[in-house]
Amino acid sequence: MARPGQRRSGRARTGSGAQRRRSPRPTEQGIIPVLAEVAREVDGAVRRPPTSQAVRTKFQVVALLMREERARVRADDTLSPSRRTQQLKRLDEVATLLAKIAARDTSLLELLAEDARVSDAARAFKATMMRAGGLEPPEEPPPAPPAAPPPGAEKRVVPRSVISRQLANPFLAPDFEAAAERLAPRARRLAGWELLEPLFRSFEHAGPGAPACMSLPDARSVSAPQGRKLMPHQAQVVEATARGHRTFLLADEPGLGKTAQALLAAQAADAYPLLVVAPNVVKTNWAHEVEMWTPQRRPTVVHGDGERIDGFADVVIVNYELLDRHVGWLGDLGFRGMIVDEAHFIKNKGSQRSRHVLAVSERIRARTARPLLMALTGTPLINDIEDFRAIWQFLGWIDDAKPLGALLSALEDTGLTPADPGFYGAARASVIDMGIVRRRKADVVADIPARRVADLPVELDGPAARSIRAAEAALARRLVGRYRSAVEARGGDVAVGAVDTDLARRVAAAELKDSSSRTGGENVFTMVRRIGQAKAGLAADYAAQLARNVGKVVFFAKHVDVMDQAEQTFADRGIGYASIRGDQTPKVRERNIAAFTGDPDVSIVVCSLTAAGVGLNLQVASNLVLAELSWTYAEQTQAIDRIHRIGQAEPVTAWRIIAAQTIDSTIAELIDSKAGLAARALDGAGDEDAASSTDVQLEALVTLLTDALAAEDGFERT
Repeated sequence: MARPGQRRSGRARTGSGAQRRRSPRPTEQGIIPVLAEVAREVDGAVRRPPTSQAVRTKFQVVALLMREERARVRADDTLSPSRRTQQLKRLDEVATLLAKIAARDTSLLELLAEDARVSDAARAFKATMMRAGGLEPPEEPPPAPPAAPPPGAEKRVVPRSVISRQLANPFLAPDFEAAAERLAPRARRLAGWELLEPLFRSFEHAGPGAPACMSLPDARSVSAPQGRKLMPHQAQVVEATARGHRTFLLADEPGLGKTAQALLAAQAADAYPLLVVAPNVVKTNWAHEVEMWTPQRRPTVVHGDGERIDGFADVVIVNYELLDRHVGWLGDLGFRGMIVDEAHFIKNKGSQRSRHVLAVSERIRARTARPLLMALTGTPLINDIEDFRAIWQFLGWIDDAKPLGALLSALEDTGLTPADPGFYGAARASVIDMGIVRRRKADVVADIPARRVADLPVELDGPAARSIRAAEAALARRLVGRYRSAVEARGGDVAVGAVDTDLARRVAAAELKDSSSRTGGENVFTMVRRIGQAKAGLAADYAAQLARNVGKVVFFAKHVDVMDQAEQTFADRGIGYASIRGDQTPKVRERNIAAFTGDPDVSIVVCSLTAAGVGLNLQVASNLVLAELSWTYAEQTQAIDRIHRIGQAEPVTAWRIIAAQTIDSTIAELIDSKAGLAARALDGAGDEDAASSTDVQLEALVTLLTDALAAEDGFERT
């Protein structure tokens, strides 16, 4: 390769036909003529595509040295004004030539970015050019130590079929539109304002009737595969995608067909390959849905280390628990779309699965301009408005500190600041227009019957009941003792005849923390579990009566021993049953579901709340028994919506078994209060006095404490 600034490298020949290289004129000495000559060499090479890596390296080095020389010339006090002007003019000529070169091959523009990587080859060539121009290259810093591998990297795998796909497609075509989209607009009018908190609060400030869904187009041209029927509300989301919308928080109530909407939206956006992240219990069902709704697309399901996956499939389906092993290649495969099912699973941003989901999403957004990103959840609010944060970040609407891209632009366009009264309504509308889709069954499907939750109080008796009441009384006494000690420690400064609610909450929080870490002894968790065990026989009896009177029944419980006791009851009474648990293989699970839905002799299916609360269609039944209470309104709703779905022809009733005169009743009331938060935040409706979004466990302990104080001293809450 010719040395920079020379026509040829090596010693000049003196034999016949050879010419000595002339010495440069004084005006041609220095780094500038070297830059000009190499720039002309690059220009000639780029005119004969493709551009080699060596040429790209030369282009980058000329640009770097030109910047440095311009800064040096401007700062050199020894140069006369005319000499400085002359030098800068010659550098501008080099810059103009580089701009023309980049216009011919736009991929060279990425080498001009401030954070563009400078390779070892580029550093060596830069030193060569500097010496040719009479400059001494700076000493190279010692190489940095290798970066520590990320946590969990030792578990990561790359399946063989994925390697085959990568070898078959060694280069992903660069998407320059994606790079341009990363240059997010900067806040102008809103610079300096804290915006994320007002955005979250805007969903709490929504009054009755506030919109909860983005404007969706009418869909007349959207079609479903032969033999399938797409309902009008489903077709609207697909049509919006076909018209260019690419981010959705699809928060339709459970049972309204979010899976079909997502898969057909991916087809409309041509978002393949497509990544689906879902709970373990429904990932096989996702593959089935792909085959039903997009039969021309090939799905593959990741199990274990992925030895059996199809690396060339159109849709890759993985469960949250396996992300730590596969997050590396998932981020590099070149997905053009990503669907996160049951997206409320990532509400805790500090959890490993949330970090993995956000990392893969960020890689997809960095590589692909406007990928299809969809977060699916029927219950996006679990306990707090902050549960939105990770979902919005997955969708690319915000980062850790601020709104991004289109959302920031929309907030700027409102002309308002968080200090203006109308900001909250405008901010909420801006977020919803980013892609929040929330429809209730009553709004979109008139023929789906209403559902109701009917509480069935039961009286506990016998030694188990006495033990539970004694444990509850002991817990109440412990809370009262903590409270009185806290009052004495601060000098008894509490209003006479009243409970200090703030102090009660701090006492309850301390008890809850101790209960979570304590391995032995009685606490709120062990007490609730014992209540579930005591109710198991009564709940099973009621389910058996229902099965004999109305047909098929779904029985939900939280703990394995409650399920065991119920199944024993059904077996003793000769009632056919099936079981759906978390430790079953997919084949066993599918066989048991098929038995319940298709075998007239199987009257009851016993389901785990955590393993069967999502992804199942059990609408063959219209009655459901909740033997144990959840800690969240969302979990209860998910269970009920296994039977309250599109296609249900009968009114749905969920029978909630509640142990009277125990903390069970308090928990049921607190769970119901969570409906107010979800309605107010997403549906623009609901009682303003609905219970706050604090944790049910904490509030249950606060209620237990205040009731005990009221019984002892006649206190009232302040």
